[in-house]
Amino acid sequence: MQHRSVVDVMTREVVRVAPETGFRGVLALLTEFGITAVPVVDGDDRPIGIVSEADLMRVQAAQDDPSGLLAEPAAGGREAATARELMTSPAICTSPSTSVVAAARLMNRHQVKRLPVVDENGRLVGMVSRSDLLRVFLRDDHAIRNEIVEDVLAQVAGVSPAQVGVEVDQGRVTLSGTIAEPHLVPIVLRLCRSVDGVVSVTDRLECSTG
Repeated sequence: MQHRSVVDVMTREVVRVAPETGFRGVLALLTEFGITAVPVVDGDDRPIGIVSEADLMRVQAAQDDPSGLLAEPAAGGREAATARELMTSPAICTSPSTSVVAAARLMNRHQVKRLPVVDENGRLVGMVSRSDLLRVFLRDDHAIRNEIVEDVLAQVAGVSPAQVGVEVDQGRVTLSGTIAEPHLVPIVLRLCRSVDGVVSVTDRLECSTG
C-alpha cells in the first residue's frame, strides 16, 4: 500500500514573481490567472516567500479611511510596495515525493493553504494546495475496495480476504465477516483508514476465537 504523492496532485505550471515585482504587478497576475497567491522566487528560481491576497489586503487596510471615522492605521502596511516587502517568509516547501498525508500535516502544522514544491536543488517545480490534497477523497470506490482487499487484507498474516466483506460507498468503508484473531482487528482497521480516499471505516467484524 502506498500513499499518493505530491507529484500526483500538484500544479506543474506555476505563476511566480521576482522579489522586485510591484504591488500592482502581483495583483494583476492573481487576477489574470484566477489564483489567490504566488510564490516569490530568487534568481535561481528558489522560493523565498509567498504573496497572497491576504498580504495585499493588509496594504489596503493600512490606507487612511476617507470618512475619517476610523482610527489611524498602524504604520508599516502602506509602505509595502514590492513582493519582497509584501511576502510571508520563509516559504514552507515540500518535495514531489512527499506523500499527500505528510503534505497535509505540514500545511496543518504551519497553518498554510499551499506549499511550493521544490526539486532536490530547491528549485520550484510545482505548487500544491489544500484543494489538490483533498482530491484524493474523490477516488473511485472500486479502486479503494481493491486496495483494501489486495494491499491490506491479503498482506496481514492471519487474515483471509475471502472471509472479510468490504463495501465502499462514497469513501465510507464497511468491514464485515470474520477475522480469526481479535488482536488483528485494530490492525486491519488502522490500515484501512490509511488508504487514500477513505473517509470512514465501520467495524462489523467478528472473531472466530477469543
